[in-house]
Amino acid sequence: MSQEERQRLLDFFKGLADENRLKMLGLLANQEYSVDELATLLNLKPPTVSHHLAKLKALGLVEMQAEGNTHFYRLNTSALHETNKLLLTPERMASLIDDIGDDDWEKRVIRDLFDGERLKSIPTNTKKRAVILKWFAKRFEYGRRYQEAEVNAIIKRHHPDWAYWRRELVGAGLMARENGVYWRVSEEDPKV
Repeated sequence: MSQEERQRLLDFFKGLADENRLKMLGLLANQEYSVDELATLLNLKPPTVSHHLAKLKALGLVEMQAEGNTHFYRLNTSALHETNKLLLTPERMASLIDDIGDDDWEKRVIRDLFDGERLKSIPTNTKKRAVILKWFAKRFEYGRRYQEAEVNAIIKRHHPDWAYWRRELVGAGLMARENGVYWRVSEEDPKV
């Protein structure tokens, strides 16, 4: 999502983030009203109603028609439908986080669960545990073979339950083992 589209969506939600504006839209969805009529119905002062209408008009959600000195407002249904099609789709909502990558989340998990290089506890959350497994896997070099005692020693530096993490690394396909020898599995060469 472009910065302009993101700003448009932000402005749209800010514009609707007021109970009186939502009530106005509800009233205007049924029929046209003047400022004075809306003020009476909503128990607000006319200048307050005018302020809210100006915000809704800036979003394109409200249209105004002058009849003499009186201005009548109505819901701009075509703009509402267009906004819904352009902004309120699952794809557009998902694109709001385009600049927030998985790496940021993983870094936060590592920061929260580690005290320096020591893992404070085994996370119960499966996704967080997967992040920790990847972190442990990075302690091992690709192409190098490790004896089980070496694997245990490397894991022990970071958490006392070396057997658990060793099994999990193999189970997740991040490491392989054969005859007491372990190696890191590359993404191109899964579970050899």
